[in-house]
Amino acid sequence: MKGIAYQSAQQALDNLENMTKGIAPIAESEYLARIEKAQQYMQQNNIDALYLNAGTNLKYFTGLQWYASERLVGAILPANGQVQFIVPFFEIGSIKDYWLIEGPIHAWQEEESPYELVANVLNTLNIDSTGTLAIDESTAFFVADGIRLAAPELSLINAKAVTAHCRMHKSANEIALIQRAMDMTLAVHKATASMLYEGITTTEVEAFINEAHKKVGAPGNYFCIVLFGVASSFPHGVKNPQTLKKGDVVLVDTGCKLHGYLSDITRTYVFGDPSEKQKSVWQIEKQAQIAAFNAAKIGAPCGAVDKAAREYIASNGLGPDYQLPGCPHRTGHGIGLDIHEWPYLVKDNPEPLAAGMCFSNEPMLVIPDEFGIRLEDHFYMTDDGPRWFTEPAHSIDNPFGVE
Repeated sequence: MKGIAYQSAQQALDNLENMTKGIAPIAESEYLARIEKAQQYMQQNNIDALYLNAGTNLKYFTGLQWYASERLVGAILPANGQVQFIVPFFEIGSIKDYWLIEGPIHAWQEEESPYELVANVLNTLNIDSTGTLAIDESTAFFVADGIRLAAPELSLINAKAVTAHCRMHKSANEIALIQRAMDMTLAVHKATASMLYEGITTTEVEAFINEAHKKVGAPGNYFCIVLFGVASSFPHGVKNPQTLKKGDVVLVDTGCKLHGYLSDITRTYVFGDPSEKQKSVWQIEKQAQIAAFNAAKIGAPCGAVDKAAREYIASNGLGPDYQLPGCPHRTGHGIGLDIHEWPYLVKDNPEPLAAGMCFSNEPMLVIPDEFGIRLEDHFYMTDDGPRWFTEPAHSIDNPFGVE
């Protein structure tokens, strides 16, 4: 590849440095503003309370990072009043150590029903037994079902209307965190391309990428997909590792986490000299990505972005629609605290594009039994239109545009 000089894995790691200096996590004031926005929406839409299960919705509104398990850990955000935490009794100390937004803690012992506790807390908040509780859309069924049985007259609805209303419009602080995470992962991509050699395995490359993400300041990989040759035609990978050969397509899709916010970048190129077919498909992929970006206009439906990419691909004899050879999946997804979140750039999605929305742009092309090309960058919407987090790849033999 042009501009990429081979170096050992250790040399590539030594050339990376911590990139997290000067970047701050979300402040308490922003969490309070998020709560206020959600409460205003609930008041306007006759929703009495929102149940937040352990996971990214709980973190988004309260700052509490806790992973879902078989024990209910969550919070009730009423349409009016203070957030209420529902936790196992023995976790109170840990919860207080992790939380950012404080509120009353209602604890349950191991032999007690946390679902009845939820119903009791709603009662103490003067929420009628026939009121409406929005359930965090990521909540496991057994939790939602437990609440239903404990409060059978309560109207349970999907909380997506509330959570997506808040989360899909990113603040300047959120965009700054995503931007830095993207910058970190792009540096890792460049380092990865420099240490490839004939005979290296995908497993070895994945291990390098994990160490490289640590070197730039992340905990490691949030996820990592490395595919060589025919395996690149399977969008999310294959079971067995591959060994790199001359002429192989190399697909690397990886990301990291910074203060909870995620990066997600894919680069595809060829180890050695690309064939004419590889060059042609790569260029179609690049232009489809640009077509999608150009279609992202304030007020336009999300589906229009997918349509623009898919029409360009079809005009070059691939597809149409989701048929192969062509693009088998949506053009893009939202990103933030979750790697895939609302809204989605998918066919016929009527959601209008608005400032603060962040998306992947990855209309992957699959040539079955041969190779796949995925170029993935992200953009965010401003009042003036889309803006790239990372500039798209330059060319198949100089993906990073190095002079």
